[in-house]
Amino acid sequence: MTTTTPVMAPVPPDERRLTRSERRAVAAKNKLSSPAASIIALVIAVLWTVPTLGLLITSFRPELDIRRSGWWSFFTDPQFTLDNYNEVLYGGGTNFAALFVNSLVITLPAVVIPISLALLAAYAFAWIKFPGRNILFVAVFALQVVPIQVTLIPLLSLYVDTGLAGSFWTIWLSHSIFALPLAIFLLHNFMKEIPASLVEAARMDGAGHVKIFFQVLLPLLTPAIAAFSVFQFLWVWNDLLVALTFAGGAPDVVPLTVRVAELAGTRGSDWFLLAAGAFVSMVLPLIVFLSLQRYFVRGLLAGSVKG
Repeated sequence: MTTTTPVMAPVPPDERRLTRSERRAVAAKNKLSSPAASIIALVIAVLWTVPTLGLLITSFRPELDIRRSGWWSFFTDPQFTLDNYNEVLYGGGTNFAALFVNSLVITLPAVVIPISLALLAAYAFAWIKFPGRNILFVAVFALQVVPIQVTLIPLLSLYVDTGLAGSFWTIWLSHSIFALPLAIFLLHNFMKEIPASLVEAARMDGAGHVKIFFQVLLPLLTPAIAAFSVFQFLWVWNDLLVALTFAGGAPDVVPLTVRVAELAGTRGSDWFLLAAGAFVSMVLPLIVFLSLQRYFVRGLLAGSVKG
């Protein structure tokens, strides 16, 4: 006589027991998808978009219209021109095309250098045991409370004494110094979220620190690296204080932000070009953000919820 073992039907996802993190995720999803949350998000989006829309319209208006009336008068008397962009990009007073290259030369190394150093330091703090590791990590994290403004004059004096003043190195090094504490802290937290069993398995297979870092951990850190890269890129590209302090007297090193600020300053009579100059400076950061948005969101959410 043969007996048959009953086949258990799979439990639907809605009926299985949810973990605490899953329950919190479901509750958060329900709150964020409610009608009230949607209305609030819509109002914030409108308030955030209206000034940008006004800036965009102003950038295409003739100079005389910009000086006589506000951007909202465009709807009653619509007039378009590309003269503002032509003057901003190729005019003798601004020459934003060359400044755009300067900003790119400043930003790329200022993003790569701190991330490269922070990855190595974060790996050491997370997976290498050495005396005073926790104390040193707290000290690095505490450097975030030091105001940037306090360090500008000492750094400038140091650059002048070493002969680096007036070069790209001053801006690269300064942005790297300011970004390292936060980068180390964030990447260290992401690395600690990686299961220790994964690293131990690699060690059992004979992998050393170099192989573990490049072949095991680095591919898993792509969202975190992309998230911090976006933050650092936007920070450096839009920076005015550091660029004005260390490159203000060197025309060959001046980025876009310095010239945009001069358009609105007391020395600038071409303030009507400010809207066009602002949109020229926004093009590349917008492309970078949209290209890395998927990784950016994953990087922000990674490690935020434990099961």
